[in-house]
Amino acid sequence: MAKKNKPSLSLSHFVGVVVFSLFFVPKSVLGVKQELRFGKNGEFKILQVADMHFADGKTTPCLDVFPNQMRSCSDLNTTAFVERMIQAEKPDFIVFTGDNIFGFDATDAAKSLNAAFWPAIESNIPWAAVLGNHDQDSTLSREGVMKHVVGLKNTLSQVNPAESHIIDGFGNYNLEIGGVKDSCFENKSALNLYFLDSGDYSTVPAIPGYGWIKPSQQLWFQRTSAKLRRAYMRQPEAQKGPAPGLVYFHIPLPEFASFDSSNVTGVRQEGISSASVNSGFFTTMVEAGDVKAVFTGHDHLNDFCGELTGIQLCYAGGFGYHAYGKAGWSRRARVVVASLEKTEKGGWGAVKSIKTWKRLDDEHLTAIDGQVLWSKSRAGKFLLNNP
Repeated sequence: MAKKNKPSLSLSHFVGVVVFSLFFVPKSVLGVKQELRFGKNGEFKILQVADMHFADGKTTPCLDVFPNQMRSCSDLNTTAFVERMIQAEKPDFIVFTGDNIFGFDATDAAKSLNAAFWPAIESNIPWAAVLGNHDQDSTLSREGVMKHVVGLKNTLSQVNPAESHIIDGFGNYNLEIGGVKDSCFENKSALNLYFLDSGDYSTVPAIPGYGWIKPSQQLWFQRTSAKLRRAYMRQPEAQKGPAPGLVYFHIPLPEFASFDSSNVTGVRQEGISSASVNSGFFTTMVEAGDVKAVFTGHDHLNDFCGELTGIQLCYAGGFGYHAYGKAGWSRRARVVVASLEKTEKGGWGAVKSIKTWKRLDDEHLTAIDGQVLWSKSRAGKFLLNNP
């Protein structure tokens, strides 16, 4: 019997193995829950990236830039901006708030998603994503996109909460930010993050326009918020009220239309492209009592924050270069920092303030519009130090 030769590994097989190991988490560690907590400096910093609109990389042209920028401008400019923001801000966590890829121009959704999130993957910084209204317009469904995202390295994204068997959309989940290690808040969630799928387009023939956050999602949010409140108000270190919460999704609520240039920080340069019906999620958040700020994308030329009934409603501003924008108006990203208070014994306690600012993709990554979104004392503005 002739001796069989061992099969040789081709270069394409080798490349495939390398690519898989670079982008995807081995199934053996998918069950390991990465811990998010405040740093020893008593801060937790979040970078929000809205509307990357990534497609096919260097062959995908930029939109709404000056003519002399067109020849050298592509999706790679978006990638470079993410990398610059990570290097400059060194965030503890990154949130991508939808339209991460522009499906109509993405030849292969999986490859586009891999490339869009690559800076976060490479940085080894934990990150999460929600869906916009364009992520599913390529070769993967909304469910397929979210399942692909969940399999990528360093992400804490979830397809949906395990305890909710019936819930609309894909990408509804929450994350808890623990207090400083070895502090009295070590085993408490000092800051709660909620992520929701705001949908793409209405599936009700009589209702035109964009999607909205459905009753099943609101019920999940209410139950989750109440559970977190109870845990925070129990011993040890029982608190008198809930820990602050931040909410991330893509399509703005109708309440974003409550503002004009006189009562916001930032700019409103286009209409509010919310659903044509009000599903009541803003009221649900007000009733829950823990949400301090909401962060969305979708309307790229708006980057404001405005306060309504105790909740700050914030846009991030357009980030991606294959997304519509305005020539001469820099692409931008939003940064949020939650800071803890010092206890009487000199340790770190509960959250005392939540601040935000934006950075522009210009020569100096100029920081603008610094403001206190919420504090135990009062909200307001603060001075930013630019290099």
